[in-house]
Amino acid sequence: MSTATTGSGRITPASPDRPGPRLDWRIRFAALSLIWGFSFLLIKVGTEGYAPFQVTLGRLVFGAAVLAAAMAVRRERLPRGARTWGHLTVAAFLLNALPFSLFAYAELTIPSTLAGICNATSPLWGMALSLVALSEDRPTRVRVAGLGLGFLGVLTVLGAWQGFHGLDATGTALALLASLSYPVGWIYVRRTLAGTGGSHLSMTGAQLLLATVQLAVVTPLFTSLPTRVSVVPLLAIAALGALGTGVAVLLQYGLVAEVGPTTAQMVTYFIPVIATAAGVALLGESLTWSTPVGAVIVLTGAALTQVRPKPRRAPQT
Repeated sequence: MSTATTGSGRITPASPDRPGPRLDWRIRFAALSLIWGFSFLLIKVGTEGYAPFQVTLGRLVFGAAVLAAAMAVRRERLPRGARTWGHLTVAAFLLNALPFSLFAYAELTIPSTLAGICNATSPLWGMALSLVALSEDRPTRVRVAGLGLGFLGVLTVLGAWQGFHGLDATGTALALLASLSYPVGWIYVRRTLAGTGGSHLSMTGAQLLLATVQLAVVTPLFTSLPTRVSVVPLLAIAALGALGTGVAVLLQYGLVAEVGPTTAQMVTYFIPVIATAAGVALLGESLTWSTPVGAVIVLTGAALTQVRPKPRRAPQT
């Protein structure tokens, strides 16, 4: 569920913030896993009272507000330059406006557990896209095997041998497209915003601001004002934005700066587990054997796609 923009297209270690006491990184890692894992439940609750575009707009408003407050505290300024803002506009669409909206529409017809598992396919899509889009990111046998295994897991989750019986094809396709949008956005950022010099916080703050503007334009065109204020869905949207989009990004930056991107990215493998547990326990969503088994296969494949070959040692002379 990474939604942040960085110069490399991936989260990279940032310069340390002002010194101060910090919670142990394992506690922050667990908190980030819980926040992102529960995000799919919050989307489902939000759509029970508001249209998907309204859920996404509210999510972005609250998330941007959190980052704006963090920027004010740290006295960060928004990035400058028309070129940078142009590329950030595209990044905001691919990494925020589009996937957030697609997940919200998907959860109108599919359970939050399935949406969380679909989100775990992002590393698989990223691996597939890197084969054609990133010449420097060459595949290995292990990574290609992980790609095949991961998509086998997707078919297991969807119950392909049963002809996808009882599955809403449209909702599932929207969730998978949302997961595909993330690596497309990361590759775009990696190609266009590398070396811009802006801080991670200011770049992501600008990105969320632009995504909020995009949804503020689109939402009135496709939705009407709600006839009544649904309190619980509204609280879910507020939590989704403030925690799942705002606080989560700040936690992610801190983790990457402290333990590195490889360890921080492992949060991806906990998200579907938590999303499934939350959906079953709190929303009463049904669970068949193929869902957890397929999820394990997906996560195993996704982990294999992230394995990098060890650098060869230079021959000793």
